[in-house]
Amino acid sequence: MTVNTTASTIANIDLPAITVAMMATNPVASKGWLDIISESTRFVNDRLQENMNAQSAMLACKSPGELLQVQAEFYEIALAQYAEEFTRLYKMISTTTINTADDARTGHARRYDDIPL
Repeated sequence: MTVNTTASTIANIDLPAITVAMMATNPVASKGWLDIISESTRFVNDRLQENMNAQSAMLACKSPGELLQVQAEFYEIALAQYAEEFTRLYKMISTTTINTADDARTGHARRYDDIPL
């Protein structure tokens, strides 16, 4: 796939022409999905950092009991963070879907007397 070298930019990121076309066609949906992607990326980065911190803590353990404690804390925190992220993404996806549907309906209603007989 070739990328248009004169593609528009958003936040200094070169976008392929197809992405620019989709954003022009339905900007509400595009913004919503870009927000969802950004949130997902943020969460993955945060979790990777948490995972590395947990690994360092596990490697520093001096006893099996200490290791078990570190692992238990890690899983408890991870479970809570994943549940929060799921809820956050669910709300974002629901809002984006509703806003996209509303935008699709706005200004697109037909008048029934506009068809010539």
